[in-house]
Amino acid sequence: MDIKTKCIHLDEDTSSDCKHYGAISFPIYQTAAYIHPEVGMSTGFDYSRLQNPTREHLEKVVANLENGVDALAFSTGMAAITAVFDLFKPGDHIIADADLYGGSIRLFHNICEKNGITFSFIDCGEEDIESYINEDTKAIYIETPTNPMMNVIDIRKTSEIAKKHDLLFIVDNTFLSPYFQNPLELGADIVVHSGTKFLGGHNDTLAGFVVTKSEEISEKMRFLIKTVGSGLAPFDCWLILRGIKTLALRMERAQENAQAIVEFLLKEPKVKKVHYPGIKGTKGYEICKKQARGFGSMVTFEAESPELALHILKTVKLISFAESLGGTETLITYPYTQTHADVAEEERERNGITRLVLRISTGIEDKEDLIADLKNAFETFG
Repeated sequence: MDIKTKCIHLDEDTSSDCKHYGAISFPIYQTAAYIHPEVGMSTGFDYSRLQNPTREHLEKVVANLENGVDALAFSTGMAAITAVFDLFKPGDHIIADADLYGGSIRLFHNICEKNGITFSFIDCGEEDIESYINEDTKAIYIETPTNPMMNVIDIRKTSEIAKKHDLLFIVDNTFLSPYFQNPLELGADIVVHSGTKFLGGHNDTLAGFVVTKSEEISEKMRFLIKTVGSGLAPFDCWLILRGIKTLALRMERAQENAQAIVEFLLKEPKVKKVHYPGIKGTKGYEICKKQARGFGSMVTFEAESPELALHILKTVKLISFAESLGGTETLITYPYTQTHADVAEEERERNGITRLVLRISTGIEDKEDLIADLKNAFETFG
């Protein structure tokens, strides 16, 4: 089944739909508890911290989109990543890409390291990963493209290294979504998503996902989600289900807008550099062509001065200055003081996250209107 159809129809026996009175929109089961017919018997649902019909349906949809054996829906993307790192124990060592979402770096430094997990933060696209592996190394963790510098990492090549050394390979697939990229198909063991972003797509709820192709990992994650109690609530599950129905349309339109904005920025003399995997002739372009079906709608660029960057944030009208991504609205973010504010300045500078850097998440508005908004911001500076 094509992924465009998968976004709308779960590949399962539709005869079960009769129990939902023929509802096309999957119902919200807003209940905490379930009646037991008698001792030792269950409807399959006992308590909504363990599982809920709406959440179960959403998880099946996401697992199907990522071609996994199981998906688990969490209250936020960070809750999902936190649960994954509960798989490790004190003394374990993780190799992580250096250019990650600031919230992930904050989690690793302030929670995981406190709990005895150690990290090597490296450029997984350029450095020799194997030289950092030691007897305590248990996993490799990456985003691709990375947040916010849009570096592209070869998933299949990294997977081969992980398999050679019996390591878990974890990929954050938020930026491209399962519509454009399926890391499990390329050798990843676990995929994580901030469902708040493209999967939800409307900037109206928070969610996170862990998807795996391993029954063993699925069993461990199921134990963690019921024990910690970080599963996604029924109404939020319904919102994400609603969002996924238009995922294909939104991703295609937002990518079209991103490519138009990139073309504009590449010609703008006040822009020092544009970071986007869809720029031909770049290393990221060639890797992305091999492992993904698109380049996505995230664009990062460097203004010629910090003053210009701040002017753009203050001047844009149609584009909103806000700290998120993946919705129908186009947003612009200042990573230095927003998404990566809690990252040490030395780390930020090393990764290229300076006061010049701006990140755009393109939405589905008219591309000419978006370009006009940006053009006005550049023209009114100075």
